[in-house]
Amino acid sequence: MTADAFPPAEAASNTVLERVRAAYRRIEQVDRPEIWIDLRPEADVLAEAAALEERGLPLFGKLVAVKGNIDVAGLPTTAGCPAYAYKPEADAPVVARLRAAGALVLGTTNLDQFATGLVGTRSPYGAVRNAVDPAYVSGGSSSGSAVAVALGIVDLALGTDTAGSGRVPAAFNGIVGLKPTPGLLSTDGVVPACASIDCVSLFARTVEEASFALTCLAESAQVHTGRFRLGVPSPDQLGPLAPGWAEAFAAAVADYAAAGAEVTTVDVSAYLEAAQLLYGGAFVAERYTAVGEFLETHADDCDPVVHGIITAARDIRAHRLFADQATLAGLRAEALAALAGVDALLFPTTTEHPTLAEVAADPVAVNARLGRFTNSTNLFGLSALSVPAGTVAGRPFGVMLVGAPHDDLKLAALAALRTERIPIVAVGAHLRGQPLNHELTSRGGRFVSSVSTAASYRLYALDTVPPKPGLVRVAAGGVSIAAEVWELPSKGFGEFVSRIPAPLAIGKVELADGTRVSGFLCEPAATEGAEDISAKGGWLAHLGAR
Repeated sequence: MTADAFPPAEAASNTVLERVRAAYRRIEQVDRPEIWIDLRPEADVLAEAAALEERGLPLFGKLVAVKGNIDVAGLPTTAGCPAYAYKPEADAPVVARLRAAGALVLGTTNLDQFATGLVGTRSPYGAVRNAVDPAYVSGGSSSGSAVAVALGIVDLALGTDTAGSGRVPAAFNGIVGLKPTPGLLSTDGVVPACASIDCVSLFARTVEEASFALTCLAESAQVHTGRFRLGVPSPDQLGPLAPGWAEAFAAAVADYAAAGAEVTTVDVSAYLEAAQLLYGGAFVAERYTAVGEFLETHADDCDPVVHGIITAARDIRAHRLFADQATLAGLRAEALAALAGVDALLFPTTTEHPTLAEVAADPVAVNARLGRFTNSTNLFGLSALSVPAGTVAGRPFGVMLVGAPHDDLKLAALAALRTERIPIVAVGAHLRGQPLNHELTSRGGRFVSSVSTAASYRLYALDTVPPKPGLVRVAAGGVSIAAEVWELPSKGFGEFVSRIPAPLAIGKVELADGTRVSGFLCEPAATEGAEDISAKGGWLAHLGAR
C-alpha cells in the first residue's frame, strides 16, 4: 500500500495552506459547532502548515480531527466533561505519530462523555447531529470525529472504540471506521473507558485511506492474497433490525459473493452472548476504576445517564468479575473456532438508526440495542472494520467485517472486493415495471425505496419513444414528484450515464427529506410545447390516468 491511497499531496506549501483555509471555510459553511470541543485558531494551523516540509512525509498536509479524550498538546483534554479537563504536556503517541507523518491537527472533537455511549448525544457540548440527516443521531461515542470526516472538513480523524464507538458512528454517517486489533495502536495519553480493551480507531472516507493511515502508525500484518472465505450469521441470529436493513445486509452479502468471496453461514452465538457481558456483567466496573471517583464527587458536572451507568458499577462484587472472565474465556474459544474456518465474519455494523428524539425518550435502552454486533469484538481481542454499504430510506447503512487479531489489512483487502454502489433517482421510463427499467437491472441496479422530490419541480410528458417525462427544477411554482431511488455499481453507473440521450441528463435531485441524489433531469428548452403533467404527481399516475 502506498501514499497513493490519498490524492497526491503537492509539495508546494501554498497548496497545503489553501487546504487549511478551505477546511475553516467548510466549518463555517456547515455550521455544526457541536462537532468541536476545542478548535485551533486558523492562524496557528496555517503557521504550522507553512513550516511543514514535504520530505517524503506520507501524510503530508492531511487534516486530522482528534477525539476529545485523546491528548493534543496545547489543547485541554476534557473527555466531554469540562470539569475533568487537564492540559496535557505532550501529544498522545498516536497523535505525535500522525504529526510526524506530516498531518495537521485542527482540533479536538465532541464525544459521549467519558466515551460512554453509542449515540453521540451525552455531552454538555451538545448532541452531535448526523451528517446526512440532522434529525438522527451521529452515533458515538466518537461522534464529532466521524461527522468531521463525513462533512469533508478533515481527511482523517481519531476516535476510540471500546464497544463500537469507532464503528457505529462510521456506519451512521456513511464513512469508514477502522478498529485495529487491541494493542496495535498505543492508548497512552487516552482517557480510559475500559483500559484493558480500549482501542484508538481511525475514520476516513475510503478503506484505502484508513488502512494506509494505519500503516503510517503501526506495523500491520500483510495483505491477504487469494480467494476470501466470508462467514455470515443465519437470519435468525441477526435478530431484530430496522425496516429495510435485513434486505440491505443481504444485498451486501450478495455483492461480496458476486465479487468472488466464498460465503458460508457461521454460528455467531458466542459473539452475541459476549456482547451482553460488556455492560450487563461485571466488566463495566472497569469504567468505574477509570473515572468513577471523579463522577462521585462531580455529579452536577456530569451527564446524568453517564453518571448513572458508571457509578452503578461501584457496587459490583469482585466474584462476579471472575465468573464473567471464566464465561468470556469459554465464549472466546467458541468465537475463535467459528472464525477459524473463514477469513472474516460479516455483520450489519449496528441494528437501527435512531432519531435524536428517540434517544432522548429512552436513552439507555436505545443505546444498548446498538451494540449487539460490536460489543464483543474487543473482549475477544479481534480486528474490525465498518464500511458503507449503501443507503436505506436515504440514510447510510454500514456493514462490519470482523477478523482475527492482526488481520487489520486483510479486512481492508476484503472490504475492497465489494463494489461501491451509487444511488440514482428515477422518475419515468426507468421505474419498476416500465420499459427501460432493464437498463438499470442489467447493470446490477437494485431498487432501494420509493421517494418524493422536494416541492421544487415541474414534470413534463416529452414526445419520445418510448414515452418519457422530463423533470425540471423551477424557482417558483414547483411541486413534489413521485420517484424511486435505485443503486448501481460504480462501473454500471458510469456505463448507464454515458448512454443517456439528450435532452435528459444526470444532475442532483433534491428529495423531500432534503438530501440530494444524482438523478434524471431535463433541459428546460426541451419542455417547450410539452404537456405539463405536474399536477398528476408522478409519471405512473399520469400513465394510469391516460
